[in-house]
Amino acid sequence: MNYNNDKRIVMTLDAGGTNFVFSAIQANEEIIEPIKLPSQPKDLDKCLNTIIDGFKQVESKLKEKPVAISFAFPGPADYRKGIIGDLPNLPAFRGGVALGPMLQEIFNMPVFINNDGNLFVYGEAISGLLPYINNLLEEAGSPKRYENLFGITLGTGLGGGFVHNNELLIGDNSCAAEIWILRHKLEKNLNAEEGASIRAVKRNYAKLIGIPFEETPEPKEIYEIAKGLKDGDKEAAKKSFEMMGEVAGDAIANAITILDGLVVIGGGLSGAHEFFMPAIIDELNSTFDQINGGTVPRLEITAFNLEDKKQLNKFLKGDTKAIKVPFSDKTVQYDPLQRIGVGISKLGTEKAVGIGAYAFALNQLDNN
Repeated sequence: MNYNNDKRIVMTLDAGGTNFVFSAIQANEEIIEPIKLPSQPKDLDKCLNTIIDGFKQVESKLKEKPVAISFAFPGPADYRKGIIGDLPNLPAFRGGVALGPMLQEIFNMPVFINNDGNLFVYGEAISGLLPYINNLLEEAGSPKRYENLFGITLGTGLGGGFVHNNELLIGDNSCAAEIWILRHKLEKNLNAEEGASIRAVKRNYAKLIGIPFEETPEPKEIYEIAKGLKDGDKEAAKKSFEMMGEVAGDAIANAITILDGLVVIGGGLSGAHEFFMPAIIDELNSTFDQINGGTVPRLEITAFNLEDKKQLNKFLKGDTKAIKVPFSDKTVQYDPLQRIGVGISKLGTEKAVGIGAYAFALNQLDNN
């Protein structure tokens, strides 16, 4: 799918706990100045009227009628039906709110709602990391191509999504790829989000240098300390991101064992990838002990850091060779190096979510 030249317009929304940001996308590009309105998280009527008003303002700025509304909204939710459940950050939503059907009735157009992790990965599958890597493989003369993309967002929380052959996996309960609820590798009684998020980096740093969590700098400052740009414990700052990488790597390994595809990472913490990516790759390529004293690889595939030039080149080259077809004079190309790559968002998280929302709506319209 390539919607770079598609003339259809889709209205979008970036729904945060504090603000709602409304916009419109055409041909994978934002075509109006975004409209920001306070989300009114504690009053349902005010919140819903804000959403209605935001989309009406967007519609008034468009020269052509949009074909759909498509946006990310927090869960729990029944995304297929457009029903939002009990939201922690938007307490007005309790008992189920039919947000999608409401908007469809008011604006008389299809409405598609997903979570931001899903739409982030969908955007990267359509116009980001997935086509980028497949193009590099083609240029390198490799027969290898990828159709599966798993992704995570590292930020306030730990989000996830999975795309197979241009189709987004939502799940029967709108709960597919909820990686945040996997087990924390280092603290078994906790979920993975507690070890792979903004608060995890801060908690790691606080423990390592012995200060209260409340006095801990934000991850941006911890990153600057790790880079030597700010005063602080440089080694502890690096270790804070490495510990997060180990937990994230374990969660990714559990998911990718089932899914088998490329991995893309986005979110506010992704800019610090130089400090956590090696730990992720080490975890993916680690081993399990066996009862007989031997070891077995954590994955059946080898993982490569696509942000490391040497590893990227090895990933692209593979181990392609020609093998003979039995009882024939023909040969076929065979690459026995089973591998995946882990890379950082090529679009940026916000843009990827927008493109994902746009592409998801058009794909649904075209196929239904």
